[in-house]
Amino acid sequence: MKPARLFALIAALLAFPLAAQAPGSFQQRLLDAHNQERARIGVKPLVWSPVLAAQARVWADELARRGVFEHASERFGAGENLWMGTSGYYQPEAMVGSFIREKQYFRPGTFPEVSTTGKWQDVGHYTQLIWAGTSQLGCATSMANGRDILVCRYYPAGNVRGQNVP
Repeated sequence: MKPARLFALIAALLAFPLAAQAPGSFQQRLLDAHNQERARIGVKPLVWSPVLAAQARVWADELARRGVFEHASERFGAGENLWMGTSGYYQPEAMVGSFIREKQYFRPGTFPEVSTTGKWQDVGHYTQLIWAGTSQLGCATSMANGRDILVCRYYPAGNVRGQNVP
């Protein structure tokens, strides 16, 4: 999608308020999985953002179209977690669970010194998920070559060098 078209889509979506998803929906289950872990450590819950979900949809579709798996270079101030797995096999809680499993290597501290392995990349999905300053979430999936691709966007972005992680 061309940048001008993407900006127009984002501007149109900004007219809509942040909205809760239907109980039991795929989006609500993604949000709940994030917020259960945030509640466990005492961090405020995220709210669903249709703007972030639209951005995530555009990027998920682009990854599927190109057959690649990489972070977007332009995220409009949002953080991003990516996941990929066998199409139709994983539930939303398992997708988010892959981010949460990184907590086994997490230690509270100042980013990027937050991993017991010495590499922040080993906990980067988890630290974005629990980042206290992040307040909004939007996710979307796309499918390519028998694989589901999940893109989650977080606003404002976490994993900021020099800031504390709970």
